[in-house]
Amino acid sequence: MATVIYPSPIFGPIHSRRLGVSLGINLLPADGKFCTFDCIYCECGYNADRRPTQHVPSREEVRIALENRLKDMQQNGPKPDVLTFAGNGEPTAHPDFAGIIEDTIALRDTYFPAAKVSVLSNATMLHRPAVHAALMKVDNNIQKLDTVNQEYILELDRPTGKYDVNNVIENLKRFNGHVIIQTMFLKGTSPTGKDMNNTTADFVQPWLKAVKEIAPQKVMIYTIDRETPCLQLEKATHQELDSIVELLRAEGIEASASY
Repeated sequence: MATVIYPSPIFGPIHSRRLGVSLGINLLPADGKFCTFDCIYCECGYNADRRPTQHVPSREEVRIALENRLKDMQQNGPKPDVLTFAGNGEPTAHPDFAGIIEDTIALRDTYFPAAKVSVLSNATMLHRPAVHAALMKVDNNIQKLDTVNQEYILELDRPTGKYDVNNVIENLKRFNGHVIIQTMFLKGTSPTGKDMNNTTADFVQPWLKAVKEIAPQKVMIYTIDRETPCLQLEKATHQELDSIVELLRAEGIEASASY
């Protein structure tokens, strides 16, 4: 199985399906994966297969590496559309996440003030006040909600700690609209043989109800793009994604699909 492990703390830029020219910021160790989810579709592979031996980069290491890369991009290109916190796991799990966000915004303002700061998160750390406050400062606060079915989440996203989807939804509401919901739609079967099709009405309609309550600024839906650790998973079709986008737009919610 091919997996992707990103250098730390800066990687790219890459061309993101959703965000454009994206300079990546990885706050996790460079030699493995550390995440509060263990998704069966994760391009980085399963947590147990890629245990890191290195430490997370310090706030100062991130700041220096990011400034050096932005200086180089200012001189040699390309111009970034976005500075994206992603990489080998959950970025908000870093102990200095809030301070790193402050540094990143300051550097963005200095070198590429038109660029957006984005965070791709699985929403497991939103109960932490410092994480919530930091996410309120970024341009694109992108939070995962693959379904509102607790059993399905345990099978697909496989949280490594206590997870209550209703608490997550309440934490998402606390952003008062300053949040983008990101949802993976797919089909196939899980490693235990369970049907993982979440494109059907019995999954989509309760999810849509929760999204309306959260009232996000946008919803990004997507499907599998790279090889997954669970090889029995399948992409959702263009038609299935388009129909979900239309449901969202009919409720007045801005939405996009990445195929």
